[in-house]
Amino acid sequence: MPSVIGLLEEKERDASRRVEVLRQEADRILAELREAELSWERFVIAREAVVEVLAAPGGDEQAAASPAGDPEPTPTPTPTPTGGAVAGSVVPVWCDGLVASVLAPDYQRILDVLAGSKEAI
Repeated sequence: MPSVIGLLEEKERDASRRVEVLRQEADRILAELREAELSWERFVIAREAVVEVLAAPGGDEQAAASPAGDPEPTPTPTPTPTGGAVAGSVVPVWCDGLVASVLAPDYQRILDVLAGSKEAI
């Protein structure tokens, strides 16, 4: 008949192996998470850069005129928009006191059409 201490030691070894396997899996998942977060961050930065370029006066023309293979683009200062949102921007979450001027121009035009309608839409 096996001893109680022997049985406990065997269970302890099994639990220790399980902990080690789970730690290795957690390390692998954390490394994969770090890679995914870096990829996500690069997309966020790219989107913000595109929005900034398109927000500048003549942003569409500047984006079309820039050669694709330009190795050293010369930075140009871009003014920060002071007015409403840029076309293609995300619609802000509604809250009390929010005015239509925070919306992109296309959305403002849609609101004008809806507000000017004499019938319920």
